[in-house]
Amino acid sequence: MNNLFDIKGKVVVITGACGVLGSTIAKYFAAEGCKVVLLSRAHSTDKGNQMVAEIKAAGGEAMFLPTDVLSEEALERNLADILAAYGTIDILLNAAGGNMGPANVQPDQTIEDLDIEAMKKVCELNIFGTVIPTKVFIRPMVAQKKGSIINFCSMSSFRPLTRVAGYGIAKAGMASWTEWLAAELAIKYGEGIRVNGIAPGFILSNQNRALLTNPDGSLTDRSRKILGHTPFGRFLEADELVGALHYLASDASKGVTGTIAVVDGGFNSFSI
Repeated sequence: MNNLFDIKGKVVVITGACGVLGSTIAKYFAAEGCKVVLLSRAHSTDKGNQMVAEIKAAGGEAMFLPTDVLSEEALERNLADILAAYGTIDILLNAAGGNMGPANVQPDQTIEDLDIEAMKKVCELNIFGTVIPTKVFIRPMVAQKKGSIINFCSMSSFRPLTRVAGYGIAKAGMASWTEWLAAELAIKYGEGIRVNGIAPGFILSNQNRALLTNPDGSLTDRSRKILGHTPFGRFLEADELVGALHYLASDASKGVTGTIAVVDGGFNSFSI
């Protein structure tokens, strides 16, 4: 019987590849024998090239391409480079995203203090920063009638979390987009192209460090509330996502589309 989890030789494209999650995931897929394409903003070029060097030193295959996930023109150039190097795309991980402080409502603020322009930027980055790359990179998947797209959702995809107003709207929209796209692609192109999401729990990263830790490194009140609502009683590590991602990327999940895999230490299911 074939190994349903075998992804050796697959071409994996990762947006937001130079972040904490993206870099961990990229190195994992490279170690599994995939050809990994790292996409990130131009200012991450040094980090991206360093990651490529590390992957190749470990015997893997990778390339870095600077991009702008909100620019269809830039993504088209990326697609041309990827096809020239590897001939196709098998797996797309839409990991680009993020939040910004002015799109939040701080404890000493009200909705009247909300920065609408910041909210727009957060929604644009998270939603359209996934929609546009998918629109471009799906082309080789359609040609081969096979592919796996995995979108990065959030705990905010399921219920609104206090303070993060813009991010909550964006990630709720991401869950809806994932489900809509799964049906759209299956109906139009057949069962071979699947779309799923992953919803990580709370992982301490540069993006959320100011919300979760004080300047001296101690936990904020928000962190204590999160951990009190997490049966594991701890933050997750980035490498705890890779098993679920591997499953969704491989033929082991060939009957799975339109779902969101939750990797959160029990946070989403816990009530009291």
